[in-house]
Amino acid sequence: MNGQCHCGAVQYEVTGKPITHALCHCADCRRHAGAPMVAWAMFPEENVKVTSGATKIYESSQHVHREFCANCGSGLFYRNSHVLPGIIDVQSGTLDNPEQLPAQCQIQTAERLSWMTGIQTLPEFERFPAKD
Repeated sequence: MNGQCHCGAVQYEVTGKPITHALCHCADCRRHAGAPMVAWAMFPEENVKVTSGATKIYESSQHVHREFCANCGSGLFYRNSHVLPGIIDVQSGTLDNPEQLPAQCQIQTAERLSWMTGIQTLPEFERFPAKD
C-alpha cells in the first residue's frame, strides 16, 4: 500500500498486514491532528519506507516522535520506542486507498469526546447540507 501527505512532497510505502488498525481518541492525538479522533495502522518499522521526500520529526512527549510533512503539515507517523519498540503507527487517512484497511478497534476511549458516542445518530449529507 502507498500513501502520501496532502501536498505529495512525502510519499511512503507499507508492506504486509498491519498488526492492528485503531481509532485513537486520546487528547494528544486529537490536538496534534485537529480532529476528534485519529486512525492509526500499526506496522513493524521495517515494513514502512519513505519513498519520496523526508518527514520532520516532532518530539511530542518523552519517548514519542510524531512525523509529518514540513511543507503541508500532514501527520504521517507515530513512534513510541518505550511502549511500542520496533513499531510505527501510520496515520491511515494518508493512505492512497484507506478503504482497503478497515479499522479494527477503538483505543483510549477514556478520553473520547462525549459527543462522539452518538455520532451515528447525526443527520448525514453526501456533500454539504442544502441552504435554506
